[in-house]
Amino acid sequence: MNIIICGAGRVGFTIAKILGEQGHSITVIDQSSEDIQKIDDTLDVKAIVGKATYPSILEKANASEADMIIAVTRNDEINMLICQIAFSIFKVQKKIARIRSQDYLNPKFTRVYNKENLPIDVIISPEIEIAKSIQRKLEAPGALDNVPFANNKIRLLEVLINEQCPLIDIKLKDLTKKFPKLDANIMGVIRNEKFVVLKKDNVMLKDDKAYIAINASQMQDTLSAFGHNEKISNKILIIGGGNIGFNLAKNLEETFDSARVKIIEKDKERAEFIAGELNNTIIINGNGLDEEVLSEANLDEVQTVLALTNDDEDNLMVSVLVEKFNKDKDNLEDKRTMALINKPNYSILQSSLKIDDLIDPRMNTVSSILKHIHKGTIENAYSILNGEYEIIEAEIIDTSELINKELKNSDLPEEIRIGAVLRGDEVIIPRSNFIFRKEDIVVFLAKKDFLDVVENMFRISSI
Repeated sequence: MNIIICGAGRVGFTIAKILGEQGHSITVIDQSSEDIQKIDDTLDVKAIVGKATYPSILEKANASEADMIIAVTRNDEINMLICQIAFSIFKVQKKIARIRSQDYLNPKFTRVYNKENLPIDVIISPEIEIAKSIQRKLEAPGALDNVPFANNKIRLLEVLINEQCPLIDIKLKDLTKKFPKLDANIMGVIRNEKFVVLKKDNVMLKDDKAYIAINASQMQDTLSAFGHNEKISNKILIIGGGNIGFNLAKNLEETFDSARVKIIEKDKERAEFIAGELNNTIIINGNGLDEEVLSEANLDEVQTVLALTNDDEDNLMVSVLVEKFNKDKDNLEDKRTMALINKPNYSILQSSLKIDDLIDPRMNTVSSILKHIHKGTIENAYSILNGEYEIIEAEIIDTSELINKELKNSDLPEEIRIGAVLRGDEVIIPRSNFIFRKEDIVVFLAKKDFLDVVENMFRISSI
């Protein structure tokens, strides 16, 4: 597939890398000669210096032959204009734009995004996606991530295997006997920065990050089985009232009745604005690094602290202050701290600063975009290790080569692992004699090198 990516920042670079490695023909456009040089030096893609809003530059990128254009520059209006020109002049079939401004995302104005007005097929809002991701993590305390699939009937949990996990060193085939009523399937683990697909005789080790497909109704039972008995927090402090913090608080107000949410926002005008937009959230105007302000917010009573400012260093410092406020108390282990970090190098500080979770906005955005690369029966996709593997949701249709086959006779390569199946309202963890049926929704793991096999299996086409 021919794909043009406009914007060579962290998101554009990552998308270009992942899609290029998947075998797509990629062209990247950016005004920055430095960013384009970096892509030219490190990726096997075509790179062009220039303004993607110029028809001549899009023509140079062979836009008339492009199947898709992805606009992820730093400017909303430029991303919109790129999609308009790509459609009006070059008839590009699928157009994806990253848009951050909340005004452009107001549901009242969605009618503007159509072929007659602004021909954008998919709008990606990083702030909204990150807010949703954080909310899902709050719903699954103890999990590093919690991703919905199959009409929210199946969840993918990312769980750290720590010393409290009673499943360490137990063979996978024996776990079913230990928990016969648990609908869960361990699809693999990240071990020493590599993904390992576990077989029946393999075991999990301490410090593994396990990826588990589960019946969504058994979330707490599954986490407990893995030694995570953390309670859901209802006293939440958000530091930073930007679009992420605001959208998260708004979501919590709508879905989490018992939540007591406070936001500390430094800018007075912004604090007044979000106070007027939210109903049950307490807004404190002040600096989230000021100990008096944190005392006013009753930090010692807060169960989860979310540092969501635009400053990485400030977000990291919050964790230090959380520890300081609790250094003589026994409840530090019960507190959860999460920090938004844009610079990947800061991840090495996570353990020393005792941060439970670092939120990477880049990968949230990348995952949101990747799920729209395929069409047909692929409904959802989640990236692992920068796209090295994907968890994919797809439907069995008449033309699928899996239909009416037993799992053991499906000739699936080892790099593709079936996790769970939704049949009607029933969640099934398939065994070797499981038979695929039409309209089954299948959640499975696939290595990037085998995505063409996936497309053949499900008889889908790109875009």
